[in-house]
Amino acid sequence: MYSERLIITAQEKELPDLVLKNGRIINVFTGEILNGDVAVTDGIIVGIGSYSGKREEDLEGRYVVPGFINAHLHVESSMVTPAVYAMEELRHGTTTIITDPHEIVNVGGTDALEDILKAAQASPVNYYVMLPSCVPSTPFEHSGAELKAQDLIRYKNNSHVLGLAEMMNSVGVIENDKIVSEKLSAFSDMIIDGHAPMLTGKQLNAYVCGGIDTDHESVTFEEAVEKLRCGVALLIRDGSASKNLEIIVKGIVERNISVSRIAFCTDDKHLADIRKEGTIQSNIRKAIHLGLSPVKAIQIATINAAVIYGLKHIGAVACGYKADMVVLDDLEDVRIHSVFKDGIPIDEIAQPRQVSYNSKLLNSVNPAPLPENAFEIPERKEYSVIGIVKNQIMTKHIKMTHQEVTEGMKNGSVRKIAVIERHHATGNFACAYITGYGLKHGAVGTTVAHDSHNIIVLGDNDNDMHMAVEELKRINGGYTIISDGKTEGSLPLELGGLMSMKNADEFIPMLDSIIKKAYDLGVDPDIDPFITLSFTALPVIPEIRITDCGLFDVEKFAFLD
Repeated sequence: MYSERLIITAQEKELPDLVLKNGRIINVFTGEILNGDVAVTDGIIVGIGSYSGKREEDLEGRYVVPGFINAHLHVESSMVTPAVYAMEELRHGTTTIITDPHEIVNVGGTDALEDILKAAQASPVNYYVMLPSCVPSTPFEHSGAELKAQDLIRYKNNSHVLGLAEMMNSVGVIENDKIVSEKLSAFSDMIIDGHAPMLTGKQLNAYVCGGIDTDHESVTFEEAVEKLRCGVALLIRDGSASKNLEIIVKGIVERNISVSRIAFCTDDKHLADIRKEGTIQSNIRKAIHLGLSPVKAIQIATINAAVIYGLKHIGAVACGYKADMVVLDDLEDVRIHSVFKDGIPIDEIAQPRQVSYNSKLLNSVNPAPLPENAFEIPERKEYSVIGIVKNQIMTKHIKMTHQEVTEGMKNGSVRKIAVIERHHATGNFACAYITGYGLKHGAVGTTVAHDSHNIIVLGDNDNDMHMAVEELKRINGGYTIISDGKTEGSLPLELGGLMSMKNADEFIPMLDSIIKKAYDLGVDPDIDPFITLSFTALPVIPEIRITDCGLFDVEKFAFLD
């Protein structure tokens, strides 16, 4: 960071490379809005005040804010590669991302992790990685890989690595599980992200004592405040399926809670939604419209995240900080005029090169042949049924009689759901009932199935469900919709069954098209057809899930009979 040239140009003994003239600058340290110029040399801000430069741009009173920081996300959930994703984030003012690549690492192990770290090196954004802590998320499913502490330690000194990603195995932390404890101990000198949905009281206290620094899973204001009181940094999430921002920000405004330990994140947001509204740009706008002051919202989106993750020289428009800046036409609507990364306008930044990905990731859909009766469910007096919750990824454990399930299958309120192991052709599969999805007829299938990413298929008839599995094998993973034995639409995600190698302009219309087809076939318009489906297999979020090993009660942390 130290440079004689920075000191010289800060004094204007030599002209800075760039000066943004006549701006209204948000100072995230004092909460003030200051009038002045911003001087930049070698990608670093060297002065705020009155400056001349080799290159000048008159902002005509527009607002200058730090580049936004997305504090927790999975690039894989955008369904495009890191190179494509980074450029889309930049368009919407996000210049720093903190990623957990556990989706692709669950498929490809350390080979996939190394590919992601190569992509981080080539990225035009500040691309930081949290090393996946739970591959797989629990021992109650089969993933493509298993990572232990010794597999992760060798990446600690990588310049793009900040710490250990979300520790989803909260039971393992609380019960001092040996494998979990080894990971927590190995990364106790770095940031450790949490994942503690609905954890409270002494269990939450014990979880935090495991060294947990952050959490992004709060769905109520009360849950969020309890975690803040425990010293956990709160990451407020607003993505494609999980929308927790409104209820938490309303509580913050009503109770005048300090925001100093709060940052914004998206967790899982697909590219079409990002193209429409951005990521952190959208979070800021929503928070302001809910009554949070614009300056506080900007602080949450910038300096707070930088401090939480120990990122020096990022997150402020101030001397010695990276010249990552967003110029706004309007502060309250967060309307972007221009974005600068390291002092360079983003329209002058070339699309980063695609890294060469491991060949195993391009041939990752390998299920065993399914028996003809795979989707038959034995008759019982009472069934445990997965209940979808709108705008959330949590589910409800619903009990239904045989008659209620039969009627539900007829009227469309109940459907079958199955998970099929696809990494090692083990032959593992499980089938159950689900309600709240809304499909009229046919089957929807995907290889995006958090976090082990087996095949999920949902439908009202066995034939279409079988065909959906075969279609996913044919396209090497992705999304598919089948009706009456006909493929209504497929979206190949050939990289690990999670990401497309296409660019954004090619990919987004394909994604929009298949989502529209899902809604046309009756999927509830208040849920995302594929992201909602993908989370039904994650056995660490209450209340009930399905893995390739069976129906799982998350609250009891055990399989249902």
